[in-house]
Amino acid sequence: MNVVFMGTPDFAVPALQALYDSEHTVCAVFTQPDKPKGRGYKLMPPPVKELAMKYDTPVYQPESLKRDPKSATDVLNRYNPDVIVVAAYGKILPKEVLELPKFGCVNIHGSLLPKYRGAAPIQRAVLNGDEFSGVTTMQMAEGLDTGDILMVSKTPIGINETAAELFDRLSVMGAELMLRTLAHLENITPVPQNDAESSYAAMLSKDMCPIDFNKPAFKVHKQICGLSDWPCATTTIGGKLLKVYKSELSDVDEALGTPGSIIDEKKFTVACQTGSVTFTEIQAQGAKRMKTADYLRGKPVAKGEILGEAVAE
Repeated sequence: MNVVFMGTPDFAVPALQALYDSEHTVCAVFTQPDKPKGRGYKLMPPPVKELAMKYDTPVYQPESLKRDPKSATDVLNRYNPDVIVVAAYGKILPKEVLELPKFGCVNIHGSLLPKYRGAAPIQRAVLNGDEFSGVTTMQMAEGLDTGDILMVSKTPIGINETAAELFDRLSVMGAELMLRTLAHLENITPVPQNDAESSYAAMLSKDMCPIDFNKPAFKVHKQICGLSDWPCATTTIGGKLLKVYKSELSDVDEALGTPGSIIDEKKFTVACQTGSVTFTEIQAQGAKRMKTADYLRGKPVAKGEILGEAVAE
């Protein structure tokens, strides 16, 4: 097939690479505009653009498709795509674009639809302690992730798996599912989503970062896993910020301390309302991200020390 690809972040890269490695032809790529990054605010291309440039694929970066659908359709008509493949593009596709290709627009979504429509499906699945996640290919419609389901691939979520780790796994699974979907596209019977079973996965915010140790250990652990690598769960130690990227559930009795107190200083285990968690990867204020064992070698913590006091200015 002649394929136009629309995507922006790392999640979309394996799908685009899979298309390049297949018998399909990627005739054009749409991605978001370059954005300033780093201390010098230098304009940096999105990951999808970087890959497309390696293959000399024409790249288009409109500010909006919805505000000027004719410009988008004029470009697309030049390439006459059989299908448009979309993966985390981050732009709304107008009706004119959705209806242009022979086989429409096929979207790769990082959840088991209709659960977790929206911007942060992978993180929400981890935050909520779900047992399973997966990827869905769907025929795009005008609503937000409401299109008919084409294919689904399901996977268990590891007890200590972070959202960042699941993100990487699902991006590869999504690429594989997308190729299978394209191979059978003419014969697939799309299945309408059951709106009554839908849920919305809102974007994450830094308001979600502070850890409340007055919650059960499982909820604290899943908060840490779900917010890693961004915006990252946080607490404080000695009045200074501590980012917690990874943790494990501990079998140390929380009755040894009040919620938020360190009950095993050798492993950095902290009591919760019920149960306890052990921090395994952290970043102290002004320091680099590191394994907790490495941190403790240079800066031991005290048993009974309370986490979560005010952050020093």
